[in-house]
Amino acid sequence: MSNFLIKTLLSHYPDPENLINNLCWPSTSRPDIEKIEAITVLIKELSNKSQEERFISKVRSVIWDQCMPLLQMISSADDGGKDLLSAACGLFAVCVSVCQADDVPGQVIHVLLQVLVTRDYGNNETGRFDVDVAIEVTAVLLSSISYDGDIISRTLSCTLSCVKDLSDSIISKIIVRIWFTILKSCNKEAESEVLHQIWEDLLSWHQRDQTESVSARVLLCLTALSDHLYSLETSQNRPDPRRSQRFFRAIQAGLTHKDSVTRKRALYLLTRCVALAEIKKEDVFTSEEPHTDEILFRWTPEKQQLLREFWEDFALVLETLEENQIHVIRPVLNRIDMLVETTATDIQGGLFSPSWLLCVYQRMFHSENKAVMKEGVNHLLELKALHRSAFALAFSQFVIGPLMDVLAESSLYHRALQQNIRDCPELGVKLQIFMVNFFSSLPEENRGSVMLQLIQRLGSRQWCAVPLLFLSQALSCLSPCPLLGSDGLNAFREVLRCTMITHQVLLRGASQCFLLHAALCLTDVTTVSLDEIFGFLVHFRADESLCRGTALWKELCNWLQTNEGRFRLTDGDLGSSVELRTATSNSKGASIFSYVQQRLKTFLTVPANTDQTGSLPDPGEAELLARTMLLTADLQQTRSEEPGLELLLQPLLDVLRRLSTNVYLVLHKTDKSLQLLLRLLQLHRRHSDTEKENEDVVAVTLKMHMLSVVDSVQEFLLRRLSGELRELCDVERSELYLSVLRELVLTYSTVSWYGSNLQQNYIPKLTTHCLRILNEPSEQNPSVSGQVQRVVSMATLALLCDMADRGVLKSQSEAMRSLHSLTNYFYPSSSSQHLNQTLLKPTTATVSHPEDGLLLKDWGRIVAQFIGNQWMCLSFLQKTAGTLRAPEAPEVLRAAVDALALLPGHLVLPVLDFMASVLPQQVVQCEESLCVEAICASWKVVQALSTNPHDFWSTLQGFVRLAFNQGLLQLTEEQNPRITACIQQIVSELMELAQVRSGVFNVLIQHCCETWLPYGAAVGVQSDAVFSTALLHLNILTEACVYGPVFRRDQRLVQEVQSYVEQLGDTCAANTAVSSDNRDDQFPRVCALAFLCRLNPSNRLHQRLMEELVQRLLRKDAEISKSKVRYYSNSIQHRVKNRVWQTLLLLLHKLRPEFVSDCVLSHVCEAGFCSNQASVKYLIEWALILILHQNPSHIQNLWNCFSLDHEKTKTSIRTFLSVLMHMNVLLPKLQDKEVQWRRAVELSLQWCFSHNFSVRLYALLALKRVWELEDARVHTEENLGGLTTVVQACLQQAEAMQNTGNATKNWSRIQEHFFFSAFHPIRDYSVETIFQTFPSLSELAEDEWIPLWKFESFVVFPICTALPLKNHASDLGELQPSDWIQQDKGDLEQEERWAEVQKKITPWKLSVQEQEPELIAQQRAVRLGKLTSSLLVVASLIDKPTNLGGLCRTCEIFGAKALVLDSLRHINDKQFQALSVSSELWLPMVEVKPAELSDYLQLKKREGYWVIGVEQTSNSQSLQDYTFPERSLLLLGNEREGIPANLLQLVDVCVEIPQHGVTRSLNVHVSAALLVWEYTRQHLGQNPAAPLC
Repeated sequence: MSNFLIKTLLSHYPDPENLINNLCWPSTSRPDIEKIEAITVLIKELSNKSQEERFISKVRSVIWDQCMPLLQMISSADDGGKDLLSAACGLFAVCVSVCQADDVPGQVIHVLLQVLVTRDYGNNETGRFDVDVAIEVTAVLLSSISYDGDIISRTLSCTLSCVKDLSDSIISKIIVRIWFTILKSCNKEAESEVLHQIWEDLLSWHQRDQTESVSARVLLCLTALSDHLYSLETSQNRPDPRRSQRFFRAIQAGLTHKDSVTRKRALYLLTRCVALAEIKKEDVFTSEEPHTDEILFRWTPEKQQLLREFWEDFALVLETLEENQIHVIRPVLNRIDMLVETTATDIQGGLFSPSWLLCVYQRMFHSENKAVMKEGVNHLLELKALHRSAFALAFSQFVIGPLMDVLAESSLYHRALQQNIRDCPELGVKLQIFMVNFFSSLPEENRGSVMLQLIQRLGSRQWCAVPLLFLSQALSCLSPCPLLGSDGLNAFREVLRCTMITHQVLLRGASQCFLLHAALCLTDVTTVSLDEIFGFLVHFRADESLCRGTALWKELCNWLQTNEGRFRLTDGDLGSSVELRTATSNSKGASIFSYVQQRLKTFLTVPANTDQTGSLPDPGEAELLARTMLLTADLQQTRSEEPGLELLLQPLLDVLRRLSTNVYLVLHKTDKSLQLLLRLLQLHRRHSDTEKENEDVVAVTLKMHMLSVVDSVQEFLLRRLSGELRELCDVERSELYLSVLRELVLTYSTVSWYGSNLQQNYIPKLTTHCLRILNEPSEQNPSVSGQVQRVVSMATLALLCDMADRGVLKSQSEAMRSLHSLTNYFYPSSSSQHLNQTLLKPTTATVSHPEDGLLLKDWGRIVAQFIGNQWMCLSFLQKTAGTLRAPEAPEVLRAAVDALALLPGHLVLPVLDFMASVLPQQVVQCEESLCVEAICASWKVVQALSTNPHDFWSTLQGFVRLAFNQGLLQLTEEQNPRITACIQQIVSELMELAQVRSGVFNVLIQHCCETWLPYGAAVGVQSDAVFSTALLHLNILTEACVYGPVFRRDQRLVQEVQSYVEQLGDTCAANTAVSSDNRDDQFPRVCALAFLCRLNPSNRLHQRLMEELVQRLLRKDAEISKSKVRYYSNSIQHRVKNRVWQTLLLLLHKLRPEFVSDCVLSHVCEAGFCSNQASVKYLIEWALILILHQNPSHIQNLWNCFSLDHEKTKTSIRTFLSVLMHMNVLLPKLQDKEVQWRRAVELSLQWCFSHNFSVRLYALLALKRVWELEDARVHTEENLGGLTTVVQACLQQAEAMQNTGNATKNWSRIQEHFFFSAFHPIRDYSVETIFQTFPSLSELAEDEWIPLWKFESFVVFPICTALPLKNHASDLGELQPSDWIQQDKGDLEQEERWAEVQKKITPWKLSVQEQEPELIAQQRAVRLGKLTSSLLVVASLIDKPTNLGGLCRTCEIFGAKALVLDSLRHINDKQFQALSVSSELWLPMVEVKPAELSDYLQLKKREGYWVIGVEQTSNSQSLQDYTFPERSLLLLGNEREGIPANLLQLVDVCVEIPQHGVTRSLNVHVSAALLVWEYTRQHLGQNPAAPLC
């Protein structure tokens, strides 16, 4: 409404209040925009004329009765009411400015801030303000009133509180609309105070809570305020970022943030700060943290050049790291070196804090790209600056924290391409060197604390096996230095206790070895006691690392000897008694020995009033003492003194001698003595398995002295096991007794008098007592006493049966006869009632001991063990006595199947062993369905245990013995179709399991090979009958020949690291302590190949098996070639084909010539025509050469291969040309040598003229090799006619290749290639060449090689002269892999390769970062000082997202004012974004529909714009002659139809691009780009400050 109309209204309505009342609307209704604008103009006009109280009162009522309800109505509206809000805010601003003198602004701001405080921005209820509306109204209010300190303060306090809670989008609106408004309305002094308040609040918040979310929020706010913070204005209260330590802490937190936008904000703030420092040229440094000497930022004008270069490189590195691509990042690594060198050089000067370098490394560590992460780790580990003391100390906390965190990533430890499988990974080697250099560089006073923190870090998290192994190994490489005390041992103990529970056994054992070595090297013995030392050692398991007799054990003994008498003694230590102190003072070497004596004395001291019942003592104390005693004995022997073991053992022997005579001996004392005896015997027997016992003085002494108490101990055990054990807690005690009895039997069974007494008296007596208890009638109300006696008796019988099954007892002894009497118990004549016999749970009334009430809850476990022990006895009886009668077979087999369902997984092995003995014998007598059910039930048990490594392997072996028993393998499909089908199905499922569980197939193939062809078995009818079963299950052998699962990368890593540990040999005690399990994934192939090599070609069955196997393998190769014509190198198809041809080569010398010529030769030739990888190609060629060498009469088959269809032989002809290159091997065996030689010459010469370059090279080399056979070349020039001249010309041309680039190099390389130079098909025919040398020279993946040591260690490989194991000609094995067709690699040095750094970003001082995606494009562009023009580009007629995306990028780069689209939805299109690369964030985008385009153009013409159509018309002007007005609008036409005729009428001028080609149309984006650039050149090119590119 114009002022004229307002004046007219006022002239007719002298009372303005009535006029305002007439224009007002009801508070519940929604007014039109025109009415709001009218009352706005009216009040504004009246405010200039009248300031009466009535008028102000009326305006106040408009605020509360009209504006506020209207704003609340807009908040609750669904459509948002954008236009209505704008009008309402205009009215509100006018009214507030009128009522400013009153308290209205304060009251209104209270209401608005209350909305922000409640954070109810998602509530659209009527009568409530929306947060967006409240922010907008608050901004309007602040801009409408004069400066009010109270309102400003309240607003800032409220909004700063909101910053901590609200979303980023809301916060951005608060900053732009409220904070910017406040700052704009302030004078310089007030502005400084506002900035100071915001600055202090944000940085204090970050200092209190340094989480990632807080860092991101603080940096968002600071970036938005950057123009104010980095102002050249100076005042006392104005924040100066250059001097704030807290500010740079926030920057560093942002630079390592996980969010890329936060990182860019932090870098932007840093670069702006550096730019400000350079402009002001002041000497500044941070100084806010009084408790630290570190200065994060410093600027000195004298060092300006150095400082500028440092920060430019720093910004460049961080910007480049955002790319996340290793090929982009590698070029800037030399810049990191420069940063490091600069920082290290100035470490004392304080110009550069090392913490900035840590930001770079931490950024690389957090990269999503594992290659970038690994590059960062390697770079840090090789950092030479860490050799400097101050620099190493500055990096120490980073090493303990972020570096240790990233080293937990297992993928970093994959070996490098140039490394072998058994090598230490590259990172492992670097880690060892780093640890040594780092700790040697640290100041001596800091080494201990840093080392302690590092080990504590190791124990603070769950580590994967591989990282922990190599970190432990790196620690073990440190030089001996007393750095750690008791805290260090506790930290090591925590690592052992918490971090390696689930690791693979060998890797866990190796880690223990390395950690123990590190602990011995780093412990200060004067600060630790012997109690702490031996308490620490107990955590190293004897079956994994600290095994007696290993190198680690000997090292520990030497360490104890070296530090004898130096260990700390305290009053609280168990070993610090008066006796021990006296012994230590009298004799330097008595401390450890005396300590152990005192420890044993204390261990065996039990008060007489101790309860005679109850649970067993903790076995850990006995474990500790047993190991301590053996260490002490070995220590005495090391010093060439008397072992002293007798003196140490004396207290224990005294107790053990009294066991059988002193019935009043305290039970806990007997338990402890037996626990100690058990561990001593177990440790002794484990060592005797690996070392000759008669050479071990300590072991002989131990065995001799223990033998003196054997009778006493066994009599005690006999008495206790014969009915004295009556409480539930005695079940656990019986396990101790039986374990002691087992160890005694295994240790002394070879002693004649002991063995005789054991078998004639002891075992029969014990068996009788147990059977007596078991045959007693069952109680009607079972008591604890009766049931426990039955449990103990059955467990005792199971132990005796197990000992007999191991062969400890003689077959005709009284002990065996007594055990065979169990048959009457399990198979009474009346019924088989004792199969799966259970035990009823005792009633609580029979419980006499308090602990038994708790143990009754575990009664199910006791019953399961009871049933399992029954099947242990049944298995023994079936194996030795075969007591099962025919009528009983189905019933007993059914009971066994039921037992599988009853028993837990760890107890089913005896059931499987029983079934393995019964099923093959009774398969005819039992129903086939029952046999199938038994096999299937057993397989389900195995599958259920597949995730339980402790029980899985033994159960799998038991199942294989059952399902693949010799008797079941002999079944044919005609005889037992369901059983054979069941076994075949299980084989299939077992192979699937083997693909994910290494070692599964090993168990099956080893069992089958030993069953089919036992080692040392005599040849005869029976052996042939057994061997014939292999023909029925040839699929197992076929799969074994090509077996090799494709494991995940992490699984492969564990296997490779395990191979590395194995090659360490005895130097790593784990290799001795951990028993080999033969779970190598190449074991099945090695086992099958050894089996094939043992076959006798003269045996008809053996020959038949080999021929059928060869045919299966050839079919498998043909199927792969047919199903996948091309396959990748080292793919599963490539590997299988390679294994097929390796096996064929192995068998070739054993096959009948007739079979080879009839069935093999044609397949070999056909395979030569397929597209094969290099390794397969060489094997096929080798096989063809050997076949023709053995069958020279079939040479015509080779010539036929050259005469096939040309398309088929286009490149595969190289295979047959390679055979011709070895004509020197074939020609001596051929008849008509002259004819065959001429044929070879002609064929080679023919292919010398092929269009394919590689074929020509093959043909030339073949021609050269054939032509050089002087002995066969009897043809003269006359006989060959003109052929001689052609051949010589070809050879001369080949040799004269000069200055022809790669041709000369490839001609040299093909002649030097191993297959055509050093390789001889006959001389090099060996297992080593086939399975190791050829794969390595063919660049096959190393995990596909089978090294010679595997054939020698996995199996007993037969000696064969025709196919030796080792290739005695060494020249082939000494060659390196080479590929004659590869292109030259550049000879550039590293520095030259990365001298030019790819940089798609502008220099950091002018960089325009994507700081505020939440702010509108104009605000971002203006705040960052971006230059823009007045050019408008209208693209509403364009509909392709790709054109629009590219056009958006072009307009943003050249500073267009805005881009007009038909719809803003294009911005979210992926194709648009792919071309725009985020330029839409910086370019204003306007939506104008094509239908509205005419109105839009007319509007712009009225605003002074010149509408320019980009179109070819009769009156169009040439671009090169046209001068653009400043206010230009480019109208772009549609891709197909151009500019419509109705819009052409609105165009002021049409501009066309001069063209010289035939095509008369450019892409619309290209056309627009040319015009936009020409406009930019004309208008911005005149400004020298404006960059043009």
